[in-house]
Amino acid sequence: MLTLQEAIAEEMKNPAFRAEWEALEPEFQIIRAITEGRRVNDITQEQLAEATGINQANISRLENGTANPSLRTLKRLAAGLGMKLKLEFVPLVSADQ
Repeated sequence: MLTLQEAIAEEMKNPAFRAEWEALEPEFQIIRAITEGRRVNDITQEQLAEATGINQANISRLENGTANPSLRTLKRLAAGLGMKLKLEFVPLVSADQ
C-alpha cells in the first residue's frame, strides 16, 4: 500500500495532475502558515479565534481549505499569531529553465 506522499509523487508524473496541484499551492501555503503558526505558538483554534475576533468555525474552514480569506483576514490571523503578513509575487519559471 502506498503512503500519501508516495501516491502524490506518482500522480505528479501526470502533467494535468501536476498543473492542478501547483495551481493550488497558494492555498496550501495559507493552510500551512495558519496551522504551523498555531503549532509554534501552542494555541488552539479557539485561542486564535479569541485573539483575532475571527469565529473558530471560520478558522477551521480556512485550515481545511474550504474558505478563501480576504487580505484583511490574513492580516488579523498573522497578528493573532504574533506575526506579520508578507506577500510576494515571484516570476514564473518555464519548464525549460
